[in-house]
Amino acid sequence: MKGRLKKLFTPLDLRQGKEWKALLLFSLPIIFSYLLQQVYTISDAAICGQTLSADEVAGVNDVSPLLFIFLQFAFGCTAGFSVVTSGRLGNGDAAGVRRSFASQIILSSGIAIILTAVSLCSLKPMLAWLHVTPENEGVFNAAYGYCFVIFCGISAQMFYNFVCSVLRSVGDSVTPLVFLFLSTVLNVGLDLLFIVVFNWGVLGAAGATVAAQLLSTVACFIYTFLKYENLRLSREDFKMSFTEAKAHLAQGLPLGLQFSVLAIGIIVMQSELVRFDLTPAGTMVAGNPAQNGYGAACKLGNLLTCPMNALGAGLVSFVAQNYGAGEYDRIRRGTLQGTLILFIMYVFLGGMGLLLTINGAYQYIFLSPDKITEQSVAFGNNYLYVAASSYFLLGLLFIWRSAAQGVEKPLFTFLVGVAELLARIFICLFLPSAVNGGPIYSDASTAAYFALCIADPIAWLASVLVLSYPLIKYVILQRYDKKPE
Repeated sequence: MKGRLKKLFTPLDLRQGKEWKALLLFSLPIIFSYLLQQVYTISDAAICGQTLSADEVAGVNDVSPLLFIFLQFAFGCTAGFSVVTSGRLGNGDAAGVRRSFASQIILSSGIAIILTAVSLCSLKPMLAWLHVTPENEGVFNAAYGYCFVIFCGISAQMFYNFVCSVLRSVGDSVTPLVFLFLSTVLNVGLDLLFIVVFNWGVLGAAGATVAAQLLSTVACFIYTFLKYENLRLSREDFKMSFTEAKAHLAQGLPLGLQFSVLAIGIIVMQSELVRFDLTPAGTMVAGNPAQNGYGAACKLGNLLTCPMNALGAGLVSFVAQNYGAGEYDRIRRGTLQGTLILFIMYVFLGGMGLLLTINGAYQYIFLSPDKITEQSVAFGNNYLYVAASSYFLLGLLFIWRSAAQGVEKPLFTFLVGVAELLARIFICLFLPSAVNGGPIYSDASTAAYFALCIADPIAWLASVLVLSYPLIKYVILQRYDKKPE
């Protein structure tokens, strides 16, 4: 038994074995980690949805894009940094791996401080952008309080993502899963304590999330230093040169910006969605059916698509390690086989999403029965009809972006974000009102809402078209401008 556990926690060498098998074995713990991360998020949504008012639930749902813009920038940076670590591991540079680890600690600290300051200072203007204003007091107070606490805890989230990315870059995808499981259990317990027992409302939900992440981060760092001798740092490792900083920022910033640019497009979509709950007088419709129905559908969508996202995360380390080792044929085969695995996932996950629209079954997870109406089900289901049938495009985005990232072509990850942003903004700002024949309010047509919903698949398609160039040039044809030493 002890030997099996030791083998389970032994890092995988992604340069060896059949490509699809190595990728799948490495990605499975990441898939479970991402599913747990969704449980982590869903626990907040479910407990809030069952215990808080409709206005408070709408406030928490409305701010998802604002959280995305900052937290996903942090996540993108740490994921990009880890490409450097994986590449150095691939070519056997042990000292370089330690320097990369130390550099990431320094850079992540600086980025976390900047993100915290910017997010807190810009919170009220961003809420106004979403049409969440003090005139609708219940929704505004919930949204502001939830965001404020989460933004104060950005450092905890960033360092957790950072240490998990480092572990995955050296081939260990199991340890992050174990600590995420413990963090999820802790988060659910703290949610119940803070919300149900202490009656702290949305502040309790946000506080539970931050506290659970902080404790998990500290424990994961301690384990990493105890377990991996090659990651134990000395004072010399922290002497970060300009070249070292540039190497990491060149990989991390484009991916972080890609996620943030993507979030801007999602904010535009969210702000247009809120209009479906607004009367011409500027007041909210009772129950906020569009916001709550769409919010529940998005949470289900995030859960369903996270295995595809996780497969992409696994492919980054696979490609980066083999790129560092000069195993270019393995990169091509692994990427193509990963795309096939993705298609199998799409058939299953997309079908599951459509099945859960029957009688709005998924809404009973995220909302209490009194908040579920015929209108909320219609808004949620109509979005899922469009999105779930298009998940293969989103999966291609995850896989092909990871391949480009792994072969150190970070510019394309940023261009993908720009393509998504432009496509989503164009659709959201012009198509619904054109279909409706006038401004969008709560009496807008169903066709106008469908016009808003197709912004997601159109944005995914635009990204896939951009990524087809690096996929063909670098992964398929292997025409690298400069191969690693």
